[in-house]
Amino acid sequence: MRYQNCIFDLYGTLVDIRTDEGSPRLWAHMAEIYRREGALYQPDELQSAYVRLVGELESGKGSSPAYAHEAHPEIQLEKAFQQLYQAKGIEAGNELAVRTGQAFRKYSTEYLRLYPGAAELLRALRAQGCGVWLLSNAQSIFTRPELEELGLDNLFDGIYLSSDYSVKKPDARFYQALLQTRNIPPDSAVMVGNDGVCDIEGARAVGLSTIYIRSNLSPQEPLPPADHVLETMDLRQVGRILGIPEPSLEDIG
Repeated sequence: MRYQNCIFDLYGTLVDIRTDEGSPRLWAHMAEIYRREGALYQPDELQSAYVRLVGELESGKGSSPAYAHEAHPEIQLEKAFQQLYQAKGIEAGNELAVRTGQAFRKYSTEYLRLYPGAAELLRALRAQGCGVWLLSNAQSIFTRPELEELGLDNLFDGIYLSSDYSVKKPDARFYQALLQTRNIPPDSAVMVGNDGVCDIEGARAVGLSTIYIRSNLSPQEPLPPADHVLETMDLRQVGRILGIPEPSLEDIG
């Protein structure tokens, strides 16, 4: 194998997803969920309150003395769902907040699917003795159930989600949370992702090799200075770059 460790982004790299958080249908569903718990909102009122709360959580964290040095802070979104209950006088524990957040994700998701060959690529890498890791800017309450739904939850040697670490890519500290705790030398590893800043610049800054895939979820950006650049989604080609033997590539893509 060319690398001893392969680190993957998730959405836009292994998983294709489309969500619509502005859908009137979504907010009608969410208002009903809150109503059943005694928190009475009109759908548009709930949507406005949610957007405002998320903005306050993000800006508040960024301006807090504890995070004044942090260029890329991350919030735990379940806190917003919890505060929406509290604003209507309902004491909501973490379990209810998480359940509400997962309902939000369900009703806002138009589709969720693997890119062709994604699971097969991960299996082939592990079969070759490569460490396979997930490093994703993602909310744990959304992503862990989605990994299970897609059958990816057992295909990584470790899963690192930004909401669990209060920091996100391209911040070097999120990368180091993986590299240091798993004793991974940067020169033994490659980062595979679809975002030129978060995945490529962030990885290069900590000494990782990089593979960039331009996917349908990539930002509108110039091609980044990755070690390998794929201008279209092609996980079989990623496998070739990573040194998977040709017979094993037949199942990928």
